[in-house]
Amino acid sequence: MKYFSPLFLFIAGWALLLLSASFGVISLINGLLQLLLFALVVCLPTWRTGRMSYVDIGWPWGLTLIGVITWLYSDGDSVRVALVSIAYIFAGSRMGLGALKMWRIGHLKTEFPRYEYQKRRWQRDGKTNTALAMQVEAVLQGFANASFLAMPALIIASNPSSTISVFEIIGIIVWLGAFVMESIADSQKLRFLRKMKTLGEKNTVCNVGLWRYSRHPNYFAEWMVWNGLVIAAIPSWLALYQQESTIIWLLLGVGVLLASRMMYTTLVFYTGAVPAEFYSVQKRPQYKEYQRTTNIFFPGPNKR
Repeated sequence: MKYFSPLFLFIAGWALLLLSASFGVISLINGLLQLLLFALVVCLPTWRTGRMSYVDIGWPWGLTLIGVITWLYSDGDSVRVALVSIAYIFAGSRMGLGALKMWRIGHLKTEFPRYEYQKRRWQRDGKTNTALAMQVEAVLQGFANASFLAMPALIIASNPSSTISVFEIIGIIVWLGAFVMESIADSQKLRFLRKMKTLGEKNTVCNVGLWRYSRHPNYFAEWMVWNGLVIAAIPSWLALYQQESTIIWLLLGVGVLLASRMMYTTLVFYTGAVPAEFYSVQKRPQYKEYQRTTNIFFPGPNKR
């Protein structure tokens, strides 16, 4: 049971969508296609190689799939449907193409550190069947795309009103700003690594640009991308009150908020900052000083 218990919350989230009057059909289509995608792209390669890094291919393309399904099957206002669908397609495809590039040049032939760290967690928790734990983890990611991570898209795209709310304007601004921030952070780190390679310096700490104010500005920006979607979903969720039972309506609101919470937990503790820093401290002598002076996630002034 300890292997499968992490799945229960995500299965419950998908069941909530299936039981709702507004999203039963579209969530069934999305859920089945997500599970098929993860079975072929993540579960099978993970079983054959013993590496979980294929999650980095399946998860973003699963977001793209949410965007496509939302565009094809949602019956809300066409502008609203197009905007949220494009947001998912664009963000998912950007990460998905990057993952395919890493696969093509051979980076997936070794396990990513964050998944090695996950295996350490399993050993600590007494999960000795690593092969089973990896498969459960892969399926969990599929259920996440079928449930809470799909909720903002499905709810926004269900709204038939042609009037744009102030919450939606704020959500769009937050989404765009966060996406630009994430792109800048990634670009700054790439330039830094190229410069260090040219200088022949190894295991240096990137503390330039946005990386001076947060040890993981790209993760923070990715979280804010999801917060933009959550904010934009508020008026559409309120509009669902007349269509859903009170309990379903309330639980859908909780589910949208959980999308933000889950992304925060993932990006900081689960596969993000904490696992990355476990190995950075061992690899980079200056990283402890970087930890002492710079916030781990939320950007802020230098602690000196």
